[in-house]
Amino acid sequence: MLVDTRLSWPVVVIIVFCFIFPFLADWHIPLFDGMLVRSVEDIQAILLLFFAGFSFFYMKPFALAEGKKQFWLWAVLWWVLLFGRSTSWGRDYFPEVPRIYFHILSVLFIAPVVFMLFSSALRSEIAIKFRTSAVPVWAFMLAVAGLIISDGVEHGRFFHSVFLHDLSYKDLIEELYEFPLILGLFMVTFQLMKNEVQAAHSVVNEQQQEMKPAGKA
Repeated sequence: MLVDTRLSWPVVVIIVFCFIFPFLADWHIPLFDGMLVRSVEDIQAILLLFFAGFSFFYMKPFALAEGKKQFWLWAVLWWVLLFGRSTSWGRDYFPEVPRIYFHILSVLFIAPVVFMLFSSALRSEIAIKFRTSAVPVWAFMLAVAGLIISDGVEHGRFFHSVFLHDLSYKDLIEELYEFPLILGLFMVTFQLMKNEVQAAHSVVNEQQQEMKPAGKA
């Protein structure tokens, strides 16, 4: 695996916010009886759905060769899966519906991501990406840190008191630290998308140059 160690300004901005989040409790930011947490969850769901659509229209997977097509369709389905998980498979918006329907929806969200792994073309492309693609290491570390912190706050890990200064802010802090996870994953994915599109354009330009008639001596 190749790594890109450049530190981009979006990563710096998110890191700064990550240092600010724990102090929201000290500043007594109003929670509005849970409405603030719900708004944060809604924003996350919108972001995940947007990233799914953006990835699809940016990469146009059905126009790609075998392997690449499966990989980017799989990536889009991952965003859709994360969207479904962020809304508890829809239960957050329709709590009165019987739980069995949400269990069915969870299977419908998860199954395509899992079953696509049976495709040899997808597995081969994943291996190629792993060997040849440069991963923006700071964005990746941001995503990992967001996952660890949000999980730690949710489950009361030994370090959770560093980030959770007031128990009444637990849900808010947990949700806020999911932003670096979501945005870090998108920055990693977007870098892969840009690199692939640029590489494809370079190949097309080279082919066009080769097809030009040679100049007169």
